[in-house]
Amino acid sequence: MIERAAAFAEKAHRGAFRKGTNIPYITHPMETAVIVSAFTDDPEIIAAALLHDVVEDSGITGEELETAFGRRIMELVMLESEDKTKTWQERKCWTVRHLCTASMEVKMIALGDKLSNMRCTARDYLAFGDAVWQRFNEKNKEKQAWYYWQIAFALKELENHVYYKEYVLLCKSVFGEWQPRKDDEVKAERSR
Repeated sequence: MIERAAAFAEKAHRGAFRKGTNIPYITHPMETAVIVSAFTDDPEIIAAALLHDVVEDSGITGEELETAFGRRIMELVMLESEDKTKTWQERKCWTVRHLCTASMEVKMIALGDKLSNMRCTARDYLAFGDAVWQRFNEKNKEKQAWYYWQIAFALKELENHVYYKEYVLLCKSVFGEWQPRKDDEVKAERSR
């Protein structure tokens, strides 16, 4: 199943690259799956990690995914997918709220996804500084910081895992220590 999911994801993302790079996009879901495999050996969760962006970014439908991989994988992917018809702020607020109450399986996939993104962003931030934000839809570093720190709060149940700790260290190296606003503190409390 994992091999089938990897092949399906590679085909869905063929020709796409990581933002602002010539790195094939498939490296991101592959890295996400490797991170998730440190939490579980459940092949359906690992397959969902490989497939986590195919609906959001590749035009694959949930129905196609269910036909190819079954209901559980489709549901895990759909729970990790954002509605691209919404604004960046609307999507990210939804993601944070959703992750605060999501299942552990969804949280593992989300951490794999966000850690992979932070590894790439931190590497490029070291090389290019604040110019790195120009490659993203949301170019405001403070808004990006808000989002990535809120993800850390929402995934707090994973705080004892080395990959959660790596995620927090990368956030600190890119964004500095988080200085939450009052409304951020409320969100953080809800996610504990």
